[in-house]
Amino acid sequence: MPLTIEEAISRIPQWRETKDIRITALGGGITNSNYRIDIGRESFVLRIPGADTELLGINRDYEYAANLTAGKLGIAPEVYFYIQPEGSLVTRFINGKLIPLEEMKQPENIERVVTTVQKIHSMSKIPGVFNPFQVVRDYTKIARRSGVAFPENYSWLVERLCEAEEALTSQPAIARPCHNDLLNANFLIAGKLYILDWEYSGMGDRFFDLANFSDHHELSDELDDLLLRLYFDGDVSASKVAHLKIMKIMSDLREATWGLVQIGISKLDFDFREYADRFFDRVMQNIENPEWSEWLKEVRINA
Repeated sequence: MPLTIEEAISRIPQWRETKDIRITALGGGITNSNYRIDIGRESFVLRIPGADTELLGINRDYEYAANLTAGKLGIAPEVYFYIQPEGSLVTRFINGKLIPLEEMKQPENIERVVTTVQKIHSMSKIPGVFNPFQVVRDYTKIARRSGVAFPENYSWLVERLCEAEEALTSQPAIARPCHNDLLNANFLIAGKLYILDWEYSGMGDRFFDLANFSDHHELSDELDDLLLRLYFDGDVSASKVAHLKIMKIMSDLREATWGLVQIGISKLDFDFREYADRFFDRVMQNIENPEWSEWLKEVRINA
């Protein structure tokens, strides 16, 4: 069972004798419980993992290590304490604000994101591996064991997944430290850009990070082109565009199958079926693009 907020606070040595602790629940998450902790003039965020989150591919020790590294670089909140073995994490509270979705699409904000993501990809090696193809396979097995209903055409989608994996692994890219969950709620602006929630971080394909950001922010083809030009300093080839497009589909498929796992394991009052179906719809809209075969060809030849 997850720790209670009282149990978690009692496990932090620096706080045990403190009387003036103010606790405020933070909303927005659908996996963990998050709290702002104010002690005197200092503020922190305490995150208590939800039940069975290891079935979502989350390793709390890996999350802690990645957040620790990124925090030291100033691109994530600084880690204050880590509660073992339960995996609750305490970070410094960043007094910032979220960037609305439409504002995030502005070129200056895309450039800001690219600069920060480049810093992630240049970090020293972090523990764990994130392979979106394997993640989807793992989620599929877990959801099937839970008796969750799948779309009728799921076997066909798996065939397309295998096509894409074969094409991209014909000339595999060097694994880089990646965040792998660049949805809008995980960005915070406070003078500079911070990236939150490192649960799914690991060594992987940097194109997945770029695609995941693009996908969650609904970037147009023109903005995808800008994203790639900024990241690769103007060097954008057809193979890079194809790699991004394929990984955008994988980002959606990962979200869809993540939703299926949550249907089977989550006790939260959240419509995970609607969530999964929404992303499956997006997968179908994009994988039926007439350019799919050309994208596969491009990454095979020029990866």
